[in-house]
Amino acid sequence: MRASLLASLPYMMAEPTAFRWLCLQESLLKAPNTVEAYARGIDDWLRFCRQNDVSPTEASREILALYVRHLNISRNLAAASLRHRLTIVRLYCDYLREEGLIVLNPVMRGSWHPGGGGRRGLIQAQRRLPWIPSDRDWENLLIAARQTTIRNRFMLSLAYDCALRREELCSVATGDIDPSRRLLTVRAETTKTKRGRVVPYSVVTGELYFLWLAERRQLNTSRGPLFLSYSCRNRTAPITRWTWSKIVRSLAMQAGLPQLSTHTFRHLCLTDLARADWDIHEIATFAGHQSIQSTLLYIHLSARDLTEKFNAGMASIHEHRLHHLKGDNTDGNENGTVAKLAMRQPFVLFKGL
Repeated sequence: MRASLLASLPYMMAEPTAFRWLCLQESLLKAPNTVEAYARGIDDWLRFCRQNDVSPTEASREILALYVRHLNISRNLAAASLRHRLTIVRLYCDYLREEGLIVLNPVMRGSWHPGGGGRRGLIQAQRRLPWIPSDRDWENLLIAARQTTIRNRFMLSLAYDCALRREELCSVATGDIDPSRRLLTVRAETTKTKRGRVVPYSVVTGELYFLWLAERRQLNTSRGPLFLSYSCRNRTAPITRWTWSKIVRSLAMQAGLPQLSTHTFRHLCLTDLARADWDIHEIATFAGHQSIQSTLLYIHLSARDLTEKFNAGMASIHEHRLHHLKGDNTDGNENGTVAKLAMRQPFVLFKGL
């Protein structure tokens, strides 16, 4: 873990069992981002225990319930964030139990059975559909992006074309791109699921790639990380995920889209693939999903399955029931054809940039 991070986590550093548990996670080759999230979460839990004069080995379910109430009232965390915090505490308490330091884990574990009869966890899951920009929103973003650098435009274009996560995008190296076939190799060690994949990118992204290469040679001619920093302080250093987040945030505010994040480009790309009638297994392979259940989210976002069912079975019924709203006296079954809902085809990015 980074020394700067450890210095900001005094409660975790003061608890030997917590530090040993985090070192164990790091030794088990957990992703650095995962270990850092564990460190922040366990430091927050230990801070709460200290404020309530409770040892982490003596924390009961009553203390845990107070912790949930504290997170909900003082920080107004969403249900997903609450579940994330409790998962970290549960894993830490599992370690304490394995070491014989506690008898029972205060965090109740949920269970699921195919025939029903499972038990819910402490916080019920709320599965919200992610926000994706409309065509007008996207146009506003492109207008803002035209004023930025070639590097930033190329990164945005590549993030959309290849449905890249933030870490995957910032970790792209010069050898990962095959310009002759317009293919990008996403290395397994940079992915969330530790599964590598090879994905294509568009002609427009390829043109931006060559423009960026010309600029990159002025910064550094050696092979390695593809995206380098312009700043005087970190000139030619690989761009970090935090820098990319700041760039996207700046573009989002210029375009009037505060909901936009670095992950929005991935959501939009996969939703467009679903709208273009890609098979669910093809989308899962393109995205690098470990489970088809993750891919189903984008099918729902595109409303493809609902649209097909509506057009196939309910169109004539709805037309018959609602035809009087049209203001004429024709029978709803005579000219009662419902126009097929328009599906937006994947549009060309950055045309004319």
